[in-house]
Amino acid sequence: MRIRIVGAGAMGRGIAQWAASAGHTVELGDVRTEAVREAVDFVRSMLDRAVAKDRMSAEDSAAAVARLVPLDDPWAPGPDVELVVEAVREDLDTKAEVFGRLAQVLPASTVFATNTSSLSVTRIAATLDDPSRLAGLHFFNPVPLMRIVEVVPGAATRPEIPAALTELVEGCGHRAVTVSDTPGFLVNHAGRGLVTEALALLEESVARPVDIDRIARDVLGLRMGPFELMDLTGLDVTAAVIDSIWQGFRHEPRLRPSYLTPNRVAAGLHGRKTGQGWYAYGPEVEDTVEEPVTGDADRAVHVPGDGADARALREALTAAGARVRDDLSPEAVVLVPVWGTSVADAVAGQGLPAARTFGVDPLSLAGGRRVLSVTPAADPAAARDARAVLARADRAVTLVRDTAGSVAQRLLASVVSVAASIAERSLATPADIDLAVTLGLGYPVGPLAWGDRIGAARLLELQRALHTTTGDPRYRPTRWVAERAALGLPLTAAGTSPEDCAG
Repeated sequence: MRIRIVGAGAMGRGIAQWAASAGHTVELGDVRTEAVREAVDFVRSMLDRAVAKDRMSAEDSAAAVARLVPLDDPWAPGPDVELVVEAVREDLDTKAEVFGRLAQVLPASTVFATNTSSLSVTRIAATLDDPSRLAGLHFFNPVPLMRIVEVVPGAATRPEIPAALTELVEGCGHRAVTVSDTPGFLVNHAGRGLVTEALALLEESVARPVDIDRIARDVLGLRMGPFELMDLTGLDVTAAVIDSIWQGFRHEPRLRPSYLTPNRVAAGLHGRKTGQGWYAYGPEVEDTVEEPVTGDADRAVHVPGDGADARALREALTAAGARVRDDLSPEAVVLVPVWGTSVADAVAGQGLPAARTFGVDPLSLAGGRRVLSVTPAADPAAARDARAVLARADRAVTLVRDTAGSVAQRLLASVVSVAASIAERSLATPADIDLAVTLGLGYPVGPLAWGDRIGAARLLELQRALHTTTGDPRYRPTRWVAERAALGLPLTAAGTSPEDCAG
């Protein structure tokens, strides 16, 4: 196939390297001719690096470079061009001008694809005389390494085009997911679950960014915590995406932005690229170390209740050699496993001693970090002792402010809820949601499969408890989870639709 790429910046040159390496002839154009030359040199250097690392033969590298065709004029006639991929800046008027000029010089059969990440594909297509020829083809940076591409049909896109683009993407070694033309498409939409909830936790002073990141990594298994991720991406970029998706979905509470971000963006605290974000960066910046454990690890502990979480907590403490007492003795600290509720509710509901009662997140029992919730009524010395007890057997322990569900549960519930809302709107299939998120965001497992690990019924219990305790519509149960909990279906199952029964 002969492909023309217009826009020779980071995305354009990445797409060019990807397509040329897969055997396609790639024309590369830009209004800045020097950008084309720089892009070709960059692709050549990347392919040379691949050869040096034995990821590609020298012959294949040379052949890929030979398939790159630099254009002096991006609007040059191209009778043999079958596909155009536009990769210019995120501006509707600019993209409309690009496709308008290309429509004048390329055959009517040439398919147009926009690499937009935030604009409506339908609105871009509507600027053309023939909107049916255009679809979205959203790559992620760096293109050769991020092996997921979103295929986005516009409202008027010809039905055969998404299938053809999917075949092209997968023939070049990447995975393709078909998603609806909605704000954020799939990956950026799904990614709002983690960062918006992390910001909400910070708003409420539940924990510091470093503590939320530690919990996200060590309890949930994420490669990066949400604040580390925002610093890497750039808070200016993240905040703009959060706002645009929230506005695009008409102020959906699950996607609600934080008041914390506008001032930080205005102050230039964008993250790594500015040297200061949620963290400071530079050669003289010291790593953040955890506070030492100073309490009495031999203090007696009592775990009330006989539910599965209480039994699991008692077993974990006993295995670590803690002094677990069956009775609520005057000297024992009380550890309550919380699931969607708060320690304060447990104190009030069970008549527990407020000064020495603390919460433990059941999600944190299996890994190397445990999470201890502290209420405003807690005795600091008792809190230090509770932390020391939990830290037995070389476990790290993070102290957080008491909140419904604690940190990990709220992050996980938000990730799954946003993904479930995507599924219930039929914006993408459950399989594509999980595939796109694992490849595009690097989560250890797709959000719906993650929910299945918890179980639909238990996840529904968490959603209901969070909603009841907080009264915030952000946490209302999703229909997707409620139905599957009632019917005994996994969250990853698309299930039967009325269309399946029509014929």
